[in-house]
Amino acid sequence: MMALASQGMVSHLMAMTRPDSSLVGKLLIAMPDMSDPRFAKTVVYMCAHSEEGGMGLIVNKPEKGIRFSKLLAQMEIPVSSNARDLRVHYGGPVDYQRGFVLHSSDYASDTGTLDVDDNYRMTATLEVLEDLAKGEGPDVAMMALGYAGWGPGQLEYEIRQNGWLTCAPTDEILFGADNAGKWAAALKLLGVDPLLLSATAGRA
Repeated sequence: MMALASQGMVSHLMAMTRPDSSLVGKLLIAMPDMSDPRFAKTVVYMCAHSEEGGMGLIVNKPEKGIRFSKLLAQMEIPVSSNARDLRVHYGGPVDYQRGFVLHSSDYASDTGTLDVDDNYRMTATLEVLEDLAKGEGPDVAMMALGYAGWGPGQLEYEIRQNGWLTCAPTDEILFGADNAGKWAAALKLLGVDPLLLSATAGRA
């Protein structure tokens, strides 16, 4: 059964996020030769990052057979006729039973919202699910189960080893329906042709 991130976890993310970090609020785009199969052709939105480590959500791996309405039912949250039916994503391998909502900056919970940047926030409270079930809440949002986490220095090392490219996000990549095309679309934001990049990685 799904649970939400604890207030302690959200507070920890708030404390560890360094606003001047070059990775907070950015996309990580997995290189074609990513060694970890869990992250093959993934696009990760970074919600927190500092010398203590990093936390992000994979935004292009929808869960198969898991409906948002079913999760609400499991948590005994009443669903109105105006309820939003969000696509549920695999957010990453850490704390898979916990749910996170990445959304536009027009919504905030009193206790569990992380301001990632001026455009996007992440909330992990019952309140946001209740609001979405009523057809309210943020203008745009996605639901993720689990998250991607890195220890101190780990992500910086992976980037130096050419495991990831980075760029600024767009609404379409974070919340768009074309999950299969998000990896290539993110690369194109950098002016990178996915076919050429794959060929280069294959010859490495």
